Amino acid sequence: MGTNKFVILHSNDMHGDFLAEMQGAEGNLIGGLALLSGYVSKVRQEEENVLYLIAGDMLQGSLIDAEFRGVSTIEIMNCLAPDVVTLGNHELDYGLSHLLFLEKMANFPIVNANLYIKKYHKRLMRPCLTLNVDGFSFLFIGIITEDTLDTLKSDEIGTFVDVEDAVPAVGRMCNAYRHQDIDLTILLTHIGFEQDRKLAAMLDPEWGVDIIIGGHSHTILEQPIAVNDVLITQANVGTDQIGRFDIVVDDKTNAVREWNWHLVPISADQAEPDAELQKFIDSFKEELDQKYHTIVCRFAHCLTHPRRDQETALGNLVADILAQRAGVDVAFVGGGSIRRQKLGPLVTLGDLRETLPFDGALLKLSITGAQLRRIFARFMCPENRRAHESVFHVNGNVRAVYHDAQGKLESLAVCKQPVRDDECYSIGAMEFHYSISDKAFGLSNKELTVLGAPEVICTSCLDVLEEYLIRHQNLARQVEGRLVFKAA
Repeated sequence: MGTNKFVILHSNDMHGDFLAEMQGAEGNLIGGLALLSGYVSKVRQEEENVLYLIAGDMLQGSLIDAEFRGVSTIEIMNCLAPDVVTLGNHELDYGLSHLLFLEKMANFPIVNANLYIKKYHKRLMRPCLTLNVDGFSFLFIGIITEDTLDTLKSDEIGTFVDVEDAVPAVGRMCNAYRHQDIDLTILLTHIGFEQDRKLAAMLDPEWGVDIIIGGHSHTILEQPIAVNDVLITQANVGTDQIGRFDIVVDDKTNAVREWNWHLVPISADQAEPDAELQKFIDSFKEELDQKYHTIVCRFAHCLTHPRRDQETALGNLVADILAQRAGVDVAFVGGGSIRRQKLGPLVTLGDLRETLPFDGALLKLSITGAQLRRIFARFMCPENRRAHESVFHVNGNVRAVYHDAQGKLESLAVCKQPVRDDECYSIGAMEFHYSISDKAFGLSNKELTVLGAPEVICTSCLDVLEEYLIRHQNLARQVEGRLVFKAA
């Protein structure tokens, strides 16, 4: 047979990004699933051998997804008809039983090799999938991040602890399908770009893994990188773009002979919107508009949240409100808890719920100054910021300075007074971050409760924010140096 050309389209971390946006003075449309579907359909019509893959986190991040608990997302994804999908950590946001329900709704295969029932060591999903495309055999294996366990909060379900444990599992599956003469092996991962690099470096070349298509870290690449002869790529976040591989596969060597990759912007210049899919999406939107198109408040100006790993105006406002409600010295709001890049000036109930889709209880705890310094030193360090972890947003009482070059917390003050190690301070934190306090704060639950058990201030942070905003108009916030990172 020799060689054959294939087109591999891939998305990751779509996060319910269903709707197109207006861009530029001319009002050109970009992104949204109707345009994305239009482009995928166009490529499928123009090319003979096309595969569309999704590397996790289809769910969570939009009001449409949250309101229908992912059912709307799966129905919409059925319209896109991806060939293979792997799980992301947010696919478990609505619980394990609901995930299994959503999987049954999906008209497309979902692969995951490392989510399993501990007691019986049984996988919850099919670990891999083989597809025959024009006489060529493709093997797909799915790997998810251990952050899944943070979302799931179950002692019965686990993942492989780390990449080192996942490597032999990949090897076993590759060897199990060796008799089928696999022409191309692709790992669909949701573990983050740096972990993808680590994984590729540890793979045995004899296993024949050719490509890793990843997600989770929202990485933007100019070109895929090669590690251990494995091509690694990712396609940022949302639906404003899609990754495209044009590859030539050699069935004699079972390897990629030629390849070309680029990140395709999804816009009206690339394809016509899928009219039927748009109509389907609009049906969900119209239902939500009737429910959530209520004006909550008006800000003095638009508040932005461009990045998770730095202080933002929107993050400052949320932290200030929760700190006031809890009556604490320091309130911690995870940068990843805020899912929109801007809010206002006019704020509807739908806008607010899209901005903060992960609701939960607000807790108040008492800790020592030494522990407080440990928390700031952990989340402000460069390693944390590079690893796609969230910098916490804090209220206006706080001033923290971290020196990157020296690798230390230079100063920390509360109410303009330096934090003293032997003094007691009150902090507010969302229940989720308390449940994963080892990762979030670098302190165990036991360490955080030495001075007393946590007090539940409210069961819904979102309700607190909504009630506050209704009563306060023309609010304003700026980036004011609550968190300072010194490069030198």
